[in-house]
Amino acid sequence: MAGSSVRGEAPAAGDKASPEPRGEGTSDGRGRHGGGGGRRRSGGRGTGRARRSRRALRWSATVLAVVIVGTAGAGYLYYQHLNGNIKKDALNIGDEKDRAAQTEANAAGQTALNILLIGSDARNTKENQKLGGAKDTFDGPPLADVQMLLHVSADRSNMSVVSMPRDTLVDIPKCTDPETDEEYEALTRKITNRSLSRGGPGCTVATWEKLTDIHIDHFMMIDFSGVVSMADAIGGVPVCVRANVYSHTSDGKGSGLKLKKGTTSVKGKQALQWLRTRYGFEDDTDLARAKAQHQYMNSMVRELRENATLSNPNKLRKLAEAATKAITVDEGLGSLKKMYDLANELKKVPTERITMTTMPNRYVGERVEPTEDATKLFRLVREDVALDGKDKKDKKKTTETPATEDKAAADGEIAVQVHNGTADATLGAARGRATAVKELLVGKGFTQAVADPSASTTEKTTVVRYPSADLQGDAERVAEALGIPRSAVKKSTDVSGITLVVGADWRSGTTYEAPKEDDTTPESANALNASDKTACMKVDPAYTW
Repeated sequence: MAGSSVRGEAPAAGDKASPEPRGEGTSDGRGRHGGGGGRRRSGGRGTGRARRSRRALRWSATVLAVVIVGTAGAGYLYYQHLNGNIKKDALNIGDEKDRAAQTEANAAGQTALNILLIGSDARNTKENQKLGGAKDTFDGPPLADVQMLLHVSADRSNMSVVSMPRDTLVDIPKCTDPETDEEYEALTRKITNRSLSRGGPGCTVATWEKLTDIHIDHFMMIDFSGVVSMADAIGGVPVCVRANVYSHTSDGKGSGLKLKKGTTSVKGKQALQWLRTRYGFEDDTDLARAKAQHQYMNSMVRELRENATLSNPNKLRKLAEAATKAITVDEGLGSLKKMYDLANELKKVPTERITMTTMPNRYVGERVEPTEDATKLFRLVREDVALDGKDKKDKKKTTETPATEDKAAADGEIAVQVHNGTADATLGAARGRATAVKELLVGKGFTQAVADPSASTTEKTTVVRYPSADLQGDAERVAEALGIPRSAVKKSTDVSGITLVVGADWRSGTTYEAPKEDDTTPESANALNASDKTACMKVDPAYTW
């Protein structure tokens, strides 16, 4: 394979605390389907059509800035040549059972978009090796050291970005390399950045879907050299530090970033250093690095949307060339036409409605794991709730989870196991609840309902779980019969059939009253709005000069 020749597990060292991220972007050699060049199409000048084209190109540059690819919409400039630059890979290479259900349209017929942004630390070229350092890792398995989920609301009124720290402990599903058919067995509680080395970006997508139950429509991946070329093409992005900073230690740690206090416009290698800096920002952790990345992306969005010089065709051509060479995408985004269509969707979101967040987490030794707040944040994204809190009051009515297209069987043919999950921190389990709710179901015509005789567990809210997509319609029918909202119907590989877990919110009675959900973004997500120009990184005093 052209990119990373080693497709096995990440080395054992990958499980140790990484002193510095190995990269930002795409494994350059995943261009399995990238074509060659083509005929050039010159862009005319001096006509109304040309002016409209330049406006369109500037908009494309603007909206795709948030995904660090700038101007995929530059398809009006030597279209076929740029089309041939684009590299493609499989979207999801995990097992079907670990995949999230397709995102359904809301009541207005609109569908949200979810795009996974991946920064690879691949050192598969001399340029990437030079930029990334760590000579002993040349051409080794790439790691997904930057992972951000970009969610565009169904009505295109807002956009949310959720970063996952690279050292997050997750369950990585079984993945199959689409080119070699090599299988990588599932892993339990391993750091998420290892997913990229298990068959490609499609395994990172599969890992996100398994963790969040959010269907991912597309991915975009970029590597060290891609970041540098894109940053050069953009022409500089303003970033801010509260004190002089030099990310460097006597034993070779640090990104090498050296900035004076205040605001500096960074580009090229310096932009890459900013995005990689861990030592020197705040508490010298991956969490601080995520904040710096959010500041950079927000500033880049503002810069491109406000910078009129991007109407210059030569600047746009340079940006388009860099963008198409820098990224690897899934087949669904594998042409300029498809990327331009995406750009037209993204440009509808105003800057002040873009919100950057970090997955809430807690430390487990030198690693982190998702918290209850992370579960809530994923639910908000899954249910298309704006993270800036500015949704219209009546939006919930048009964004309720719609029924699946999977048709339910007749009630009497649906097998349901009812489990008692009513125990909580202060009260023991309500005795007989599984049997009582089973009888309630039987009375409603679900004659195959049975009570689970196993010991009761703790489930905060009542939930209906199902193992595979072919049972989703049946699970939703069970929920409907009991007045349980569709948002409480969850796909889960922990069950072998439809399982109703009676939670602590339904300890008695025959009528279920769904608890009112809190749709505010958790404070632990460290939300940052793209229009905030006051963001400035705190510097660890040990790294000042």
